[in-house]
Amino acid sequence: MKLAAALIGMSLLTLGAGSARAEGSAEIRIGQTLPYSGPASGFGAIGRTQEAFFDKINADGGINGRKVKFITLDDAYSPPKTVEQTRKLVEQDEVLMMFGSLGTATNSAVQRYLNAKKVPQLFVLSGATKWAEPQKNPWTMPGMAAYESEGVVYAKYILQTKPDARIAILAQNDDFGRDYVAGFKRALGAKAAGMIIAEQTYETSAPTISSQLSTLKASGANVLFGVVLGKFTSQMVKGVAEIGWKPELFFVPTSASSISFLEPAGLDNAVGLISSSNQKDTMDPQWADDPGVKEYFAFMKQYLPNADLSNSNYAAGYHYATLLMTVLRACKEDVSRDNIMRQAASLKEVKLPLLLPGISVTTGADDYLPFQQLQLRRFNGKSWVGFGDVLDDR
Repeated sequence: MKLAAALIGMSLLTLGAGSARAEGSAEIRIGQTLPYSGPASGFGAIGRTQEAFFDKINADGGINGRKVKFITLDDAYSPPKTVEQTRKLVEQDEVLMMFGSLGTATNSAVQRYLNAKKVPQLFVLSGATKWAEPQKNPWTMPGMAAYESEGVVYAKYILQTKPDARIAILAQNDDFGRDYVAGFKRALGAKAAGMIIAEQTYETSAPTISSQLSTLKASGANVLFGVVLGKFTSQMVKGVAEIGWKPELFFVPTSASSISFLEPAGLDNAVGLISSSNQKDTMDPQWADDPGVKEYFAFMKQYLPNADLSNSNYAAGYHYATLLMTVLRACKEDVSRDNIMRQAASLKEVKLPLLLPGISVTTGADDYLPFQQLQLRRFNGKSWVGFGDVLDDR
């Protein structure tokens, strides 16, 4: 028993020493897991951009005199692999924080571990509501607008422009779908029961959603909110056109709005789709002379000259890196885990180079949602065009 106690004591001392090294190092060690392989490997562009971004930061002298060591590892979008790689980053590479890791299931697999070790899990790339619960998980903070917030924005627009709408909802049968629908119904309030006349769900393992679309069309709805992802985006857009249904308002989530999802459905069939965003579309000519966009293109030309600039994941990687840099600069000399979380939860109307005008980042000790504003945009057959005022989840 004495030997066991001694071994436990040595283990705790080792972990404590690791934490001290992580916080007292002359460099800022940042860890990340992303799918560089597997079916979601396209998101690897986010991490490659951030590697280049921190290379530039280091070339310019670092952050408050400290160089950044950015270690991004492949988890293949597999939760067990995420656990393995995250433990390696924390216990062997002794990173100060985890940053910008992708996915709900993958981040869920390590959330308890990171909070128990008091390692910041900053700017999680998932819109699940669970990332913004500071009382329950004070070391976790989301990096995207919450799915619920986005649902609120779509409902607000319907109330403003079509208060007599007959609404149909098609939603993925998981937390992703449920979060969107919850926010949507919350914003409709007491009117939800009368305005929503049909609801259907689908499983991610389903081969098609054609029967659900037929049922929704038969309801007589003139507004469709499709909470879909990936191939189901293509199936829904194409399927609605094939059955001759023309909803007056047709919404899809931001995460379903990639041109790569719309092309298989036929871009002509996607004309009129409504989605939302808080970022400038760097490929949209209206931002050609925007200082933030020009700065992004100059960075890409120097550090990633062969990248496909039409891939929005590069811009997303750059965008989230500028957010983290803002937090780290605010830490000044105190680059401890406690202070990193303190500064991340003290952002006040921060403007970022690729944020749309009128949108800023604000957080608080009891409000971990950095992005609560969005602008609606409509697909014109070639690109998404923003319209209307900036809307928020309030």
